[in-house]
Amino acid sequence: MIFRQLFEPLSSTYTYLLGDEASGLALLIDPVISAMERDLSVLQELGLRLAYTLDTHIHADHITAARELKRAVGSYIASPAIDRLACTDIGIEEGRPFIMGGIRLQPLHTPGHTDGHFSYLLDGRVFTGDALLIDGCGRTDFQNGDADAMYRSVRDKLFTLPGETQVYPGHDYCQRQSSTIAQEREGNSRLGGGRTQEEFRRIMAELNLPYPRFIDYAVPGNRQCGVCPPNLPTELAAYCRQVEESLQG
Repeated sequence: MIFRQLFEPLSSTYTYLLGDEASGLALLIDPVISAMERDLSVLQELGLRLAYTLDTHIHADHITAARELKRAVGSYIASPAIDRLACTDIGIEEGRPFIMGGIRLQPLHTPGHTDGHFSYLLDGRVFTGDALLIDGCGRTDFQNGDADAMYRSVRDKLFTLPGETQVYPGHDYCQRQSSTIAQEREGNSRLGGGRTQEEFRRIMAELNLPYPRFIDYAVPGNRQCGVCPPNLPTELAAYCRQVEESLQG
């Protein structure tokens, strides 16, 4: 299998490229619209054809590239079925493996950050989106987020994976690339060690994080599998600038 971890600095988002050497097919987990040309360039360099995009959830901090990639190269859009997006080609459900050539992903429903959030398990790796971050987790105060659900998703599902499982998060803000289940199970500052559900609930309630600056544009756009709004304020234009310029050109 061909594997690449790609970083988009504006939203500190990791996109993951998985390629099947035998078939020449590839998929992208959590592609970002402003980094679409980068991703297409990497695929071309590797001699792969993009077959699918696969999002972990409806993002609030960036626009997915799923729709534009489908328009550009004909890739199919896969996303959690629970979100019931009309633009989705393949609905992801727990218990039903997602298969592309020799690549077989096991979807894990991990609500808490959003109610429709999924993580994806593959051969000793788990792509955790915003459920489990390195020494942290995603916030739980919008998009039907729920601290108790997050606690159960991480402690009862992700932390039960083998300790050597590599954790690949949807974001990192400190230039860290991966962790392991054992490391997070023991040392995650919000969810690790003997942290109780009540303690975690209090931690999340006391974060006092600012309202996400892009959420009012990203969520509606991502419910359409990646549409940049026409009324985007100038200070937020970088979230969509690259694709807008490429479309105009």
